[in-house]
Amino acid sequence: MIVHDPRNPVAVRHAELLRAHLGGDELERFSVVVGGDGFMLHTVAKLGLERPFVGLNAGRVGFLLNDVTDWAEAARALLHHDLITWEFPLIRAQVHSPGGEASVHDAVNDVYLERASGQTARLSLSVDGTEVVDTLVADGVVVSTALGSTAYNFSAGGPPCHPSLKVLSITPICPHLPRLSAFALPHTAQIQVDVQHPERRPVRAVVDGRDAGPVSSVSIGYGPKNLRLAYFADHDFTARMMHKILHP
Repeated sequence: MIVHDPRNPVAVRHAELLRAHLGGDELERFSVVVGGDGFMLHTVAKLGLERPFVGLNAGRVGFLLNDVTDWAEAARALLHHDLITWEFPLIRAQVHSPGGEASVHDAVNDVYLERASGQTARLSLSVDGTEVVDTLVADGVVVSTALGSTAYNFSAGGPPCHPSLKVLSITPICPHLPRLSAFALPHTAQIQVDVQHPERRPVRAVVDGRDAGPVSSVSIGYGPKNLRLAYFADHDFTARMMHKILHP
């Protein structure tokens, strides 16, 4: 299966080129995604986790994806399953709305809470039952996986983590009081965020870029699901972090 971002002209051209090199051969083992990081997250949410995903970069950064310079070689590797598959755990957010509704959301990259009005959010934050801060006055907070730490988490001032690490990153968004720094936690951590006065200072949750609606509280930790991403043999996460994230 090959899925491409129809809004991205580069992705359209690359998908056509790949299909031409495949010559009509079907890819039954992998879901091939041609686009950017955001389109990859969208496609994972849409298709589910049954098959490994092979991302082919047609975006700007493409940290989750493979860069391709030789499409004939890429087609050969896909047909012969000449790839290395990594497993990445998803975080799970249990969201409670101000109206009392509950929902569960899984994320590859991150879950973040952000103010939904012109006022700053007021949040209470605890980890494994230990209070971190009683009242955090900020624009919000990002909780990310190691894989997703190079995205919004990094843009908000959080630490970029190597994808092979088993950590959770917590990064306040524009903290006003206190000036809480970003920090990392072990993968077993359970994070609780409560919204103070959600009727007067509304806050919404966003899961991998998808709006999860207004919230009064969110519990976040690693869940039971894993995403499988497949990469060509020369893929090097360390080198990609250096060249695409730290020194672009």
